[in-house]
Amino acid sequence: MEWLNYHHLLYFWSVAKHGTVAKACKELDLAQPTISAQIRSLEESLGEKLFVRTGRQLILTEMGRIAFRYAEDIFSIGQDLLNTMKGRGSGRPIRLTVGIVDVVPKLLAARLLESTSRQSPSTRLICWEDKLDQLLADLAIHALDLVIADTPAPPTIKVQTHNHLMGESGITFFATPKLAMRYRRNFPRSLNGAPILLPTSNAILRRLLDDWLARHHLSPTIIGEFEDSATLKAFGQEGHGLFPGSTVMEKEICHQYRVRMVGRLDSVRQKFYAITVERRLKHPAVVALLDAARRDVLA
Repeated sequence: MEWLNYHHLLYFWSVAKHGTVAKACKELDLAQPTISAQIRSLEESLGEKLFVRTGRQLILTEMGRIAFRYAEDIFSIGQDLLNTMKGRGSGRPIRLTVGIVDVVPKLLAARLLESTSRQSPSTRLICWEDKLDQLLADLAIHALDLVIADTPAPPTIKVQTHNHLMGESGITFFATPKLAMRYRRNFPRSLNGAPILLPTSNAILRRLLDDWLARHHLSPTIIGEFEDSATLKAFGQEGHGLFPGSTVMEKEICHQYRVRMVGRLDSVRQKFYAITVERRLKHPAVVALLDAARRDVLA
């Protein structure tokens, strides 16, 4: 039986957390050549490169990301064991490792996870954000308990997954108070020629909006396209144009970005899914998340 050298894994974990060998040296009180040599030994034993160098930074490879997530679990469990043995805890908390597709609105993801924490106070959340295909790859090797996405897992992936619809939301256009006052009148016809900010063309929401605009013969002026929903909203906050967001998050968006509602597109429905590898859910925190989503968040 092959055994993993956990000292090597610890050095790797520290470098991955800090991004440089120098910072890991300070944490571990070891010389740089020692840590570099141990990481090379770990890569040789695993048969995979774990880092690539970009300038002074060490960036995790795809296999490095997977190894780091396992290392996070391993050393967290070790700390739980010490705490329990030394009387600092009553037991190990439930861990919920969630992958969030990068196009899912941050405020919505936060509310979903907050609802889970309220229902299961002992849950320890570990959240990762990435593209859907990468998160599904991590789900396949059980590095994640579930993936939160705005689309079902595509049928072309090799691993069997199950899509659990959490709910859906209409779309609202927001803008600064000055722009909102101007374009709220005669909405949605007022979108014709209006300055708007949209997600990039690879996003499901963009395709939904493009289809809706075409069907209603509306041609707004696209000021910018953004892959990250938070960056899009930040530009909208600065008054560069109207921008879309989930209707269920209207209050939070208006409060956080100091904007106003322009109008709602109730017929445009954005759906959200929890993707798992099991059809019948067993993880108590996953069950709590879906219950909260369907009852409180996306009801």
